[in-house]
Amino acid sequence: MSSFFEILKKSPNSNARIGKIITNHGEISTPAFIFCGTKATIKSILPEQLYSANTQIILSNTYHLMLQPGPDIVAKNKGLQNFTQWKGPMMTDSGGYQIFSLGYGSVSEEIKGKNTNIKRKSLIKISEEGASFRNYLNGDRVFLSPERSIELQRYFGADLIFVLDECTPFNVSKKYTENSMHLSHRWAKRCLKSFNSSFDTFEKNSGSSGIQSLYGIIQGGVYEDLRKVACEETCSQGYDGLAIGGSLGGTKDQMHEIFSFCENIVDKKKPMHVLGIGGIDDILHGVSCGYDTFDCVSPTRIARHGIMLSKSKIKGFNLNNSKFKDDHSCIDEDCIVPEINKFTKSYIHHLLKSNEILGMVILSIYNIWFMNNFFQEIRNKIQQDQFENYKKEILSQLSK
Repeated sequence: MSSFFEILKKSPNSNARIGKIITNHGEISTPAFIFCGTKATIKSILPEQLYSANTQIILSNTYHLMLQPGPDIVAKNKGLQNFTQWKGPMMTDSGGYQIFSLGYGSVSEEIKGKNTNIKRKSLIKISEEGASFRNYLNGDRVFLSPERSIELQRYFGADLIFVLDECTPFNVSKKYTENSMHLSHRWAKRCLKSFNSSFDTFEKNSGSSGIQSLYGIIQGGVYEDLRKVACEETCSQGYDGLAIGGSLGGTKDQMHEIFSFCENIVDKKKPMHVLGIGGIDDILHGVSCGYDTFDCVSPTRIARHGIMLSKSKIKGFNLNNSKFKDDHSCIDEDCIVPEINKFTKSYIHHLLKSNEILGMVILSIYNIWFMNNFFQEIRNKIQQDQFENYKKEILSQLSK
C-alpha cells in the first residue's frame, strides 16, 4: 500500500514533520501517540471515553490475543474493530516482544496473576524457523514463525502490522546483537513474502478487516555500525512503514543518540514508528528526528498507580501523596473531557487511598487526553515553525 502516508509540512529547523497516515478505519494525523490496548482493551476505558479524549489509534498485542481469545474468534467478528467496538485505526505488534522479554527475564508488568514459574521459563528455543515458547496461561508449547505472525495479524485485522523480530535486551554482547539482527532480517523477508501472498481466507495484503500496511523493524542495539546495516537493509525492502526497535540503550542519552544516528539514514518518504517509547523528553527528541508515531503502555499503566502526567515533571505527579489530600483544585483546568474535568485532586487522592477503581479510571482518561493534547500541541508548533523553541521550553521546565 504505497500511498497510505503523506507528508504535509516539514520543520525548517529540524526533521520534525506533520503527516497523515490513511487507513481503512480513518486518518491519523502525525506525529501521534498510540495507546496500548494489550488484550484488546485499554484497561477500564470505554471506546467512547477514548473518543472524548481525542484518541486517534490504539494498539493490541498479538502474543496475548493468539493465546486468548485466539485468532479465529476475532476473525469471526470481522476484526479487532468490531470485536472491541473501537472503530478507529488499530495497530498490532508481531508478538515477538512479549516472547523475548519473558525469555530474557524482564517480565511485562501487564501480565499478572498465577503461573509465575511458567512465565519465567516461557521461552524455550529461538531458531531459524521461529520461536518456541510456553503459553503462560496453561503451559502448553506454542511455536511462532514469521509466517504465523503475519497469519495471526491477518486474522486480527489491524490496519498497521509488524514483521516478527527478535527483541534483544541491553546486556547481550555485540556479536549476539549482530547475529540476532541478521536473523531478524531473514525473518522479516519471510514476513514480507507471506504478507504479499494470497491466503486461504484473505486476499493479498489484507486481513479480516480489509487492507493492511506492514512495518519493517530496524534493529542493531546501541551499535552505530549495526544500526547502519539495519537501516539500509530494512529500507531496501518493500515495507510500507519503518520502526526503530530493539535495545535503545541503558540511558536516555544513548537512546537519543540512536534516534539522531538513524534519522539521516532511514527512508524519509515512509512513516517512522518508535516502539515502546512514551517519555515526554524522549518523544520531543524523536519528533525532532522526524519520527511520526510512538507507542507505550506507560500513560495508562502509571495512571493505575496514581500518577498524573505533566509537562513540568518527567515522572508526573503522584496523587497518592498526602499533599494532595487537601488540594481542591480541579485535575486540570485545560482538560476538555467533560467526564473528568471537574474532579478535584483531593477527591482522586481519596479514591486512590480507598482503593476505589474510579480513581484509576479518572487518571487513565486524563493521561490519555494529556498525551493526545501534547501531540496536538506538537503538530501545531510544527505547523507554526515553532517546534524547536517549544521543545527547548518544555525540556527546560521538566524536573525529575
